Amino acid sequence: MQPGLSTHVFLPQRLHPGLLDALHRSGAQVIELFAARHHFDYTDRAAVRDIATWFNSAGVGATLHQPLYLSDRADAQWSRHVAPNLNLIDPEKSRRISAMDEVKRALESAEQIPISACTLHLGHKDDAWNLRALENSLTAIEHLKAFAHPLGVRILLENLQNDITTPEHLLEILKVGHFDRVGVTLDIGHAHLAAPDANKGIDEAFELLKPRIAELHIHDNLGAKDDHLWPGTAGIDWHNIAKHIAALPANTPGILEVAHELEETPESVTTKATQAFDLLKRTTEQLQSS
Repeated sequence: MQPGLSTHVFLPQRLHPGLLDALHRSGAQVIELFAARHHFDYTDRAAVRDIATWFNSAGVGATLHQPLYLSDRADAQWSRHVAPNLNLIDPEKSRRISAMDEVKRALESAEQIPISACTLHLGHKDDAWNLRALENSLTAIEHLKAFAHPLGVRILLENLQNDITTPEHLLEILKVGHFDRVGVTLDIGHAHLAAPDANKGIDEAFELLKPRIAELHIHDNLGAKDDHLWPGTAGIDWHNIAKHIAALPANTPGILEVAHELEETPESVTTKATQAFDLLKRTTEQLQSS
């Protein structure tokens, strides 16, 4: 696994090279850019150029997380209590088109930044699985895949807390759409919430999605809500996670996608991320020695 970090941990702040330095100091070899205009303004060519210069000089890999919020202003008011309003499979066609257009704007940053993959969300929390959701998913993926491919960006689908993106339904979407090059970002925290009393949800997700897993989102929770905590601070069995990670290709990015806290500083993020990477390394070594 390639250790990685998401800029999501700095989401309330405007992204700049100093914050990227803090992520890199922890040992991150891949950084996921969380596309939100108040944080990473992918429509600002100068800002994108600064970020691209950093990636090209640091030799760090880059991936992208699609925007979750529709806003035409980089200085729009935002807080952690604002629910995502961008929905690629919204029942209303005009909203679907607006959502795809916003994701395309974020993908255009790959013209300068060496982004290898983009993680997509299909639907919102608790959305139901039905024929319309399937059809809208196929349309969104096809359009964004065609846009991303010339930029060298691979499209990835994430398992969420809804019925559309269960492992079984993700595989059905990929099969029906003949999306051979589309992969999966397996979110370990979301898989844990599917069956928090045991390893069942995580085991099943890895078992079903393993051939398609191109990236991991790594964070912890207590099984009740999507806390996005640092690994080892809540309820996930990381020895079990290490077992599954060991079965993946060694170059699979494992992205720490941790919630932003107001008291976090670049220094504290570097320290906590280093500790999280050490935890994963120790558990993997213990697994190998046993």
